[in-house]
Amino acid sequence: NVHRGGVAERVDLDEAYRETAVRATQILGLRVAGVDMLEGKDGPQVMEVNSSPGLEGIETSTELDVAGAVIDYIAAQVDFPEIDVRQRLTVSRGYGVNEIYIPEGSNFVGQTIVGTHLAENDINVLTLYRGSKVIPNPKPSRELEAGDKLLCFGKLAAMKDMIPARTRRRRAPAIQDLETEIPAEPATAE
Repeated sequence: NVHRGGVAERVDLDEAYRETAVRATQILGLRVAGVDMLEGKDGPQVMEVNSSPGLEGIETSTELDVAGAVIDYIAAQVDFPEIDVRQRLTVSRGYGVNEIYIPEGSNFVGQTIVGTHLAENDINVLTLYRGSKVIPNPKPSRELEAGDKLLCFGKLAAMKDMIPARTRRRRAPAIQDLETEIPAEPATAE
């Protein structure tokens, strides 16, 4: 910590560390954060995410006005305030936002987004999640891989129909007989 006598030095982050820091910030719903990481044997390890990071060390080592850049960024967002996309998109009856998981062995593996014919079924792909990568508004020509998750908006019935019948049966609640007899009230002593 610089404020406790530490020395700041500039370090060029490798892409995996940069992506990890950005993803940790996004997961917590933050736009600006300081992410403390350590180098682990399997890559970056997030130790802490600070929602109000100290900028002294960053500004000293980079010679950049980070605080000014943050203010400029926030000022630019005023014209486009954050909205709850799920809430806005679900106002149309029968339409909604859902995530479609592409498991190993799926017919979608190896196909392009356009090749899946989702759009023809009134399903639009908003975001593709691949491992730790987030790909907003993916191109229709992007090829899908096992483990991908697609954040989609469209007809809920069409998305539900994509779930294999075996899985739907397993998830369906069992229909139970309705109890028609009314139990007698216990006698009370007066």
